[in-house]
Amino acid sequence: MTDREITRRVRGMDTSDGAGVKLKRVIGQPALDMVDPFLLLDEFRSDQPGDYISGFPEHPHRGFETVTYMLAGRMQHGDNHGNRGDLEAGSVQWMTAGRGILHSEMPQQEDGLMWGFQLWVNLPASDKMTTPRYQDIPPGDIPTATPAPGVTVKVIAGSIDGVTGPVSGVATAPVYLDLALEPGAHVAVPLPTGHHAFAYVFDGKEAKVGSQLLARSELGVLTEGDSVLIGATDAATRVLLVAGKPLAEPVARYGPFVMNTQQQIHEAIADFRAGKF
Repeated sequence: MTDREITRRVRGMDTSDGAGVKLKRVIGQPALDMVDPFLLLDEFRSDQPGDYISGFPEHPHRGFETVTYMLAGRMQHGDNHGNRGDLEAGSVQWMTAGRGILHSEMPQQEDGLMWGFQLWVNLPASDKMTTPRYQDIPPGDIPTATPAPGVTVKVIAGSIDGVTGPVSGVATAPVYLDLALEPGAHVAVPLPTGHHAFAYVFDGKEAKVGSQLLARSELGVLTEGDSVLIGATDAATRVLLVAGKPLAEPVARYGPFVMNTQQQIHEAIADFRAGKF
């Protein structure tokens, strides 16, 4: 077994997106442009309605996937293909934008805590113009593993301790785990060799990742290997552990479009303006 260690660390950067939703941008900022195949990671957390109430009105996507994981609060999503649904606390939506979709995510609450993540996952060149699809996963369909004493893992994608997550059919073969650790607990988490991986501490004070401490709101990019040791110190903690198969392809980005060449970006803009999404 080769243990992964932190090779690079970055703190979330305060910013806003959509119609003024305040959030922390962790991947997709100047200090960390991407972790192939992951293009962006945002954490949104606020109990102030003014920070989130305007939501994310209709906007286009092409060429990648968006993954929304709600921890608290409620959002309603809709698109121009007639899809509608509620994202409640504990639910996940894995949306494959493919060749193009117009999508909105709007709060379904006027007060209280809104907390969750959005992750952008790149699509390989061969899949960028695929038919859009959703995997909407309610909280009850996300299984839980207990791979070590004091460790509870919500398995969204990938497998741990014989428990497999509900997300399927994704080209980058992702692992997406939400680990909750009681004080002093630790676990060795197997990860596919060759996958790029990161850990992000989102609750509690800190976590031990490999041989180093990672503070809350800090992301650690991991070295190669086939497992990583995650542990809590003297307080409970929660850690997002995500891994995916790197694509190693050229990336051309322009706002909500992620393609392989600038020409494809121009085509995406033209198609959007022509109402072809």
